[in-house]
Amino acid sequence: MNTRTCLLYGAPVDSGKRRRGCLMGPDAYRTAGLEDALAGLGHAVEDRGNVVPAPVTAQPHPHLHALQETIAWTTALAEAAEAGLQDGTPIFMGGDHALALGTVLGAMRYAEREQRPLFVLWLDAHSDFHTPTTTDSGHLHGTPLGYVTGRPDFDGFPTIATPLPQENIAIIGLRSVDTAERAALQETAIHRVDMREIDETGIAKPLAAFLARVAAAKGMLHVSLDVDFLDPAIAPAVGTTVPGGATIREAHLVMEMLHDSGLMTSLDLVELNPFLDERGRTAQVMVDLAASAFGRRVFDRPTRAY
Repeated sequence: MNTRTCLLYGAPVDSGKRRRGCLMGPDAYRTAGLEDALAGLGHAVEDRGNVVPAPVTAQPHPHLHALQETIAWTTALAEAAEAGLQDGTPIFMGGDHALALGTVLGAMRYAEREQRPLFVLWLDAHSDFHTPTTTDSGHLHGTPLGYVTGRPDFDGFPTIATPLPQENIAIIGLRSVDTAERAALQETAIHRVDMREIDETGIAKPLAAFLARVAAAKGMLHVSLDVDFLDPAIAPAVGTTVPGGATIREAHLVMEMLHDSGLMTSLDLVELNPFLDERGRTAQVMVDLAASAFGRRVFDRPTRAY
């Protein structure tokens, strides 16, 4: 197995929505043994601590929640992602999904500098394709893919000179897409795989097709794994639960295929809210999935009783 330098970044982002608790995510991953799991597979692991955004003065917005704070996080995480990719494989321990506004932007900047295309695999129940003006909730954790693909109205956020090509994105696990997002997505080239398609054809076929495209383009691959990609029966610690998600075997298969491909260059672990967990159950599941993405095999995996 090829070993990597894995760089752990805490991203205690809790500004993307009103329900609090995701700021505890990085410490939950550390407590659940993410560093030990990766080191046990032979990887060099460095915990670079928590990313800290520049201080901001809260300015109430008539619609958007914590706008200035989220912009500050985006700036800081983009810098961290770009720097981390120079040194190894950055893993961002979230934190709500608003952190991907920054991590994907940083990966885009690095890929452009390296003159390689960036691809994004979005493992999520939601498409997160809103803009600040289309989100009914005002929650910015539902906007990252809208931002990085160059949708309008992200005033105050770092400017994106070259948007991420829509055809370089695959969203797998969809089962909760509102009307505005559905209409916008249907006009795009984003590859979308909902749970019905997974039920009918399995999860391996669409993922393999996407990974083949990444490999053919000699691309970099940023993976963003949301806890709500999983069925809440196995991963309850998320504020956006949607029944009918991926099973534990489907999720491990995705991670195992990512490892086999050797294509993943950066990883987000997002929306873990330890306040909603059951004795650390979800944190441990997410650590196990990350370990699969970095080479843990089925017969290496410990059996746990919760």
